[in-house]
Amino acid sequence: MPAPDQSQVNDLTAKALTIHRLLIEQYGDHPWRPPLDPVSELVLTILSQNTNDVNRDQAWQRLRERFPAPKGTGGPGWEEIIAAPTEELAEAIRPGGLADTKAPRIQEALRTILAERGELSLDFLAQMPVEEAKAWLMQLKGVGPKTAAIILLFSLGRPAFPVDTHIHRLSRRLGLISSNTSREKAHRLLEELLPPEFYYAFHLNLIAHGREVCRARVPRCGLCVLQARCDYYQGTG
Repeated sequence: MPAPDQSQVNDLTAKALTIHRLLIEQYGDHPWRPPLDPVSELVLTILSQNTNDVNRDQAWQRLRERFPAPKGTGGPGWEEIIAAPTEELAEAIRPGGLADTKAPRIQEALRTILAERGELSLDFLAQMPVEEAKAWLMQLKGVGPKTAAIILLFSLGRPAFPVDTHIHRLSRRLGLISSNTSREKAHRLLEELLPPEFYYAFHLNLIAHGREVCRARVPRCGLCVLQARCDYYQGTG
């Protein structure tokens, strides 16, 4: 498929802005609030892979309880996690699923950060150009474009747009990206459609809409506020 010309890009941007406005009216705005430091966000995102939010949160809570941070800061103790037997870490995060894969992945990521930076911190990414920051994160085993974008957007407020399964599905159905666009390529294409200050709310609202209305198997099109803007609903997707 040829690349879209500038008029097509402008049309898609106008469409994306309208969708953004309609979703804000439906689900509200979401002013950016950093929920976790970047290392915690990295580990939490690894725990979230191939599971739901409830299981992820249970695994995260058990991780914090089993490996508490020094001086009761509330987060996990990263040094203890690195030093722990992998089997012990896996048992702690068992509720999140795929524990035997995620445990060594977490330890390897933490060891790489410590080896390359001399400390267990990713705060330096705040000063790095976004594309370089993404590339640095994606050198870590198990970190792809989505995880890198989540860390940059949610922890550091950087202009990166994470694309999960809901956003990928909705973006194709809406016609913001073509039906054969991969999730990896969708990150860049969607970043180009909206101003960075809209990424946070647009990301959260697309996920909410994907869970509540635009479901994978049986979309609830009759309840959708995006009908007039949706290629899938209009029969052209």
